[in-house]
Amino acid sequence: MSLHTADPYGAQAHARAQGGTEVEAMPTVPASQARYLPEGVSPADMVWAETLAGGGYAIKQINRGTRLRLTDLYGDGCLSLLLFNAERPVERLNIADTLKIQWNGYLGAGRFLLSDMGRVMMSIVEDTAGTHDAFCGASNAGTNARKYGDGSNFGPYPSARDRFAIAVAKYGLGRKDIHPCLNLFKGVTIEADGAVTPMIGPFDVNRSVTLRAEMDLILVMANAPHVLDPRPDYTVTSLRAVAWRGPVTSENDPIRTGTPEALRAFLNVEDYYAR
Repeated sequence: MSLHTADPYGAQAHARAQGGTEVEAMPTVPASQARYLPEGVSPADMVWAETLAGGGYAIKQINRGTRLRLTDLYGDGCLSLLLFNAERPVERLNIADTLKIQWNGYLGAGRFLLSDMGRVMMSIVEDTAGTHDAFCGASNAGTNARKYGDGSNFGPYPSARDRFAIAVAKYGLGRKDIHPCLNLFKGVTIEADGAVTPMIGPFDVNRSVTLRAEMDLILVMANAPHVLDPRPDYTVTSLRAVAWRGPVTSENDPIRTGTPEALRAFLNVEDYYAR
């Protein structure tokens, strides 16, 4: 039967006809019903399960102690990540300090993501990808228009920055709140002469990164081609996000105690929650 959505009854029938529809790129609600549970994780502990298509975005609030696993399902995803303190979103990820405090330009397992107030926001506890970028930031409408001929947010080639703009608006934030992001699964190398060499892939399928939330957070994600992707076609494949409850970081955690700078940043978190 043909459903005419121009009138309310047709629109209602069309909407209800979608009940039970499943596609790859969608959230699983409730998350306990997800089919791809991490090993050893109880369905009751799941708090988020969602697949982001190419050009997609997501925003989610998670609690301190939550584990988040991101998986590049087909080897050509590029996840751009923003982080905000869920209680006070004026505090957010500071990429420059994240690198400076760790004396390292390349992030992977054992590293952490620092806020602009000196607190650890997330720790990277596992990483099978090894290609990430903390230098180049997000693509934007201008870069996409030059590369693909159209950079509009609702066209076929949306940018990471414009995906961010839609997502943060859901939490009362705006473009002024879009800070420099971390790009996961696509990397860059900074050469001795300062040249930037992109590592775009495609890579092996199902590479993953597992992070631990050290604060109550708002996560904002965009899955769009890396700003330095040299390919003429808009190329980006699906990513999966799953999150589950976990304990708060212990005092003897190796990331927490790994360096004096790390310990100080974790102590700043613990002082914040000591209220």
